Amino acid sequence: MFFLAELENTVRIPPELFHLDLREAVEEELNKVLANKVLITAGLGIALHDITDIGESFIKPGEGSTYTKVKFRYIMFRPSVEEIITGKIKSVSREGIHVTLGFFDEIFIPPKYIPHPSRYSEDDQAWIWEYVTGDGKKHDLYIESDDDIRFRVIKEKFLDMTPGLNGEVPEISDTENLKASYSIKASINEQALGLLDWWSD
Repeated sequence: MFFLAELENTVRIPPELFHLDLREAVEEELNKVLANKVLITAGLGIALHDITDIGESFIKPGEGSTYTKVKFRYIMFRPSVEEIITGKIKSVSREGIHVTLGFFDEIFIPPKYIPHPSRYSEDDQAWIWEYVTGDGKKHDLYIESDDDIRFRVIKEKFLDMTPGLNGEVPEISDTENLKASYSIKASINEQALGLLDWWSD
């Protein structure tokens, strides 16, 4: 689910950070730009792990900032397809189930990946799995907001809103308006998946 991405970039250090040690200033800028940002084909940036190399700094004509080439490792979130994860239901609707991990909300379970037979109840604002017991009786199992849920990742999608980046980490000055998105499609239509309460015994 989490991995270290080896990246390199040219970091812009504004004059107001010149009082800091260079490494400290670089760390601050990298986290400011990459934390909670999506990098195409890499995933969601979580936090800087370490800096492996700091190159020479230079100044562009007409600017007061310095630019430094750095190589670093960044903690990224990108679960693999088929990975099983536990999260919390953020909301339910006729369209499906939205799940959150706290730091990442773009997880969606469509109706066809909810156990069958199921139905959506407008009155209860819940999905209801019509579970058939061993004696043939039906038992309604409710899927509601705030429930803890275990799901399987079945597909991921990157949407690049900044053409031309080609999956590479852009220069710091170019990432301020980075609005690429990353979403996950999931399933709970398997044994031991779904609400944790279903399988607690």
